[in-house]
Amino acid sequence: MPNIKRFALIGASGYIAPRHMQAITETGNELVAALDPYDGIGIMDSHFPQASFFTEFERFDRFVDKYHRENEKRIDYMAITTPNYLHDAHIRFALKSGADAICEKPLVLNPHNIDQLKIIEQETGKRVNNILQLRLHPSIIALKEKVQKELIENPNKVYDIDLTYLTSRGKWYFVSWKGDEAKSGGIASNIGVHFYDMLCWIFGEVEENIVHLKTPDANAGGFKLKHANVRWFLSVNYDYIPQDVRDAGQTTFRSITVDGDEIEFSGGFKDLHTRSYEEILAGNGFGLDEAYGSIRTVAAIRNQDAIGLKGEYHPFCKKIK
Repeated sequence: MPNIKRFALIGASGYIAPRHMQAITETGNELVAALDPYDGIGIMDSHFPQASFFTEFERFDRFVDKYHRENEKRIDYMAITTPNYLHDAHIRFALKSGADAICEKPLVLNPHNIDQLKIIEQETGKRVNNILQLRLHPSIIALKEKVQKELIENPNKVYDIDLTYLTSRGKWYFVSWKGDEAKSGGIASNIGVHFYDMLCWIFGEVEENIVHLKTPDANAGGFKLKHANVRWFLSVNYDYIPQDVRDAGQTTFRSITVDGDEIEFSGGFKDLHTRSYEEILAGNGFGLDEAYGSIRTVAAIRNQDAIGLKGEYHPFCKKIK
């Protein structure tokens, strides 16, 4: 009989939760319980209609405690897809409940939260896994391999990179927790953290971090990495999307150029959460140490003032009125 793992899900109604449900399904495992204050979650019928569901944390907590006492079996993993500012507390709950945690990015809002989670890992013997799916994207893996070969030939090489990510959001965004910097960490944490992680993974840690622009719907700045100079621009404003992209009916624009060459990675995202789960189940998940770089980067962006259009800034900065 296959070794089926038992999962719980905290945050079942959000945008990304169905990908976790699908990953649990496709890896042949079981969701036994889910928690969310919102109760309109028909998507569960497509995956785990028999899973227990709770809208109150206290009842979910009781279920988790009773589950292993009454069934002599534990929940092996807790997947966490809640608002960013709750990740830390929910990871702690998972570990203290005897489960490994699988958490969406950003793992936490500040680096010191990671230090505390390391202590709890040691106390409980359980592990935190961060979803960093770009590290599993075939095009990104190919880029990393290419860069590694080039750096062997020229260890002092420094690349010039432009990162542009525009993903249109409506007025709801600014009313929701995503528009509250104290809860989301701001635009850089919300939509940029996985790109920063990917760039650091390939080109080295951030040595200098500058913010050129910071508005409610756009952030822009620059990094000096060990092997790259990066100009970046992030926005949730539809008006900043290039006209040809809008004419094609698209509401998202994603671009990474390395020394002027476009890195094509628009496709290949569909199965990355399942790939992430496969690696986690095999013991190869991305843990707390892997999260440090990107969390340190977004915290620095959040806590510094914009210097304006000085030095090497991203060309999209001129779009800001």
